[in-house]
Amino acid sequence: MSNLPALSSAREVLRSHVLTHSVRRGEFTLKSGAKSSWFLDTKQTACRPDGIIAVASAMEEIIPADATAIGGLTMGADPVAFGVAAVLATRGYSLRSFSVRKEAKDHGVTGRLAGALEAGDAVVIVEDTTTRGTSLLEAVEVVRAAGARVVLASVIVDRGTTCAELCRSAGVKYAPLLTATDLGFDPGT
Repeated sequence: MSNLPALSSAREVLRSHVLTHSVRRGEFTLKSGAKSSWFLDTKQTACRPDGIIAVASAMEEIIPADATAIGGLTMGADPVAFGVAAVLATRGYSLRSFSVRKEAKDHGVTGRLAGALEAGDAVVIVEDTTTRGTSLLEAVEVVRAAGARVVLASVIVDRGTTCAELCRSAGVKYAPLLTATDLGFDPGT
């Protein structure tokens, strides 16, 4: 692994966890329809105690000081948002967490938001893995429509090449915790 890019110590721990628990090799069809010889199941990192602590430690390095909430599109964002909020609460942070539903709920508490997002919040949008960035941007739109301000978008692993440009075009600061290159793979393959 000496040919891998150097990372902060927190991201080194995260990379090791992802490579051990979340990377699968074989023949896969991605959500985008593209074929790949490797697949990321980063929920294998986000849903393990040592994994979510590693995610939270890496996220702690990049979360803006004014952030008040963390969330994103369900299912990919849920373990990341809820886990990071809980772990960082033990370190003095106060981030409320939330989910963006894929479709609006028409009964009970209606709409696409579930959780503790409030109008005026400074929000970190998260996701477990992205290839194109469309889920992140969908969450950004819903959060902005709710009257909150997006201060950062991040993912555990960005395996593609388009998310950064999509975020830039939407006026959103983007900082993935890891990229395909950090894991030793070509982006977008």
